[in-house]
Amino acid sequence: MNEILASVLAVIAAYFIGSLPSAYIAGRLVKGVDIRTIGSHNMGAMNTFYSLGFIPGVMVLAADILKGAGAVALARFLCQLSTGDETIVIVEMLAGLFVVIGHNFPVWLKFKGGKGGATLIGVIIFLMPWCLPIAFGVFLLLLAITRFPTLSYGLAMISFPIIAWLIYDRVDYIIYSSVMLLIPYLFYIPRIIEMKAKGGSWSRVIKRKNLKDRF
Repeated sequence: MNEILASVLAVIAAYFIGSLPSAYIAGRLVKGVDIRTIGSHNMGAMNTFYSLGFIPGVMVLAADILKGAGAVALARFLCQLSTGDETIVIVEMLAGLFVVIGHNFPVWLKFKGGKGGATLIGVIIFLMPWCLPIAFGVFLLLLAITRFPTLSYGLAMISFPIIAWLIYDRVDYIIYSSVMLLIPYLFYIPRIIEMKAKGGSWSRVIKRKNLKDRF
């Protein structure tokens, strides 16, 4: 297998891996519903937690993270297979991009998917394993303060480019993680506006009464 073919296969495979609709499947299996029609209407782990329960939420979160990590791992394997043990970072990064695109625009569901946060986390922690304990620690701290899981993990992801700089000292990882963060952030803008309208104030949106408090 030559490098070009390996790269193309890696990117195509990444998209289809990302397209696997774990939250949609969980909704159908647990309650016989389309997860995109209940709760926040998002096909993601947090809506699964709130709408289907803790165990389905954990399973969907794990599946979406594994999708991201698995797509990049496959890209690395295919590249090493074609080059004889050499890693092609740009192909891994493209695979990471396309697995998130696949999650957000799944071919199986008429291109109506989630926002890509958990899948992006899988991509980044495969490339930079130190992101897992550090970002998770930041998430727990913010969750204790705000009681708002989505905001907490969204802010925790800001640590990715900082970790790329301070621990890995990789300019390409800094740029890549920064650009990739824009995908879920841009997708959350309509949801943030909706929460502001329902909550009435930014303080009400940001800090919740408890973990079950949701707009």
